[in-house]
Amino acid sequence: MEASNKPEMTPLKKGEMFKILDITAKTGMEMPIHHSTKEAVVVVLRGEAILKMQDKQHTLFQGSTFIIPQMVEHSLKITADFHAIAIMENASIIEFES
Repeated sequence: MEASNKPEMTPLKKGEMFKILDITAKTGMEMPIHHSTKEAVVVVLRGEAILKMQDKQHTLFQGSTFIIPQMVEHSLKITADFHAIAIMENASIIEFES
């Protein structure tokens, strides 16, 4: 069985309107191009990553927050062991580029 080089996303909690996903990754992992059908808020708890979105790069680091607009394609490259949470509407779906 081959080990995945993608960050792991695990559902943490689900309320009436919102869900929280736990995101963990090791240095060097990458999340391929994808988008969320609804806006998402990312809160970085530990580590660092480069978020590529709309021909720009944003550095995400411990203590930072970032709002990713709905339907905007983006990717994530982990530069230091990473732990974050993503908060989005329950109806939001993460869709990867095929």
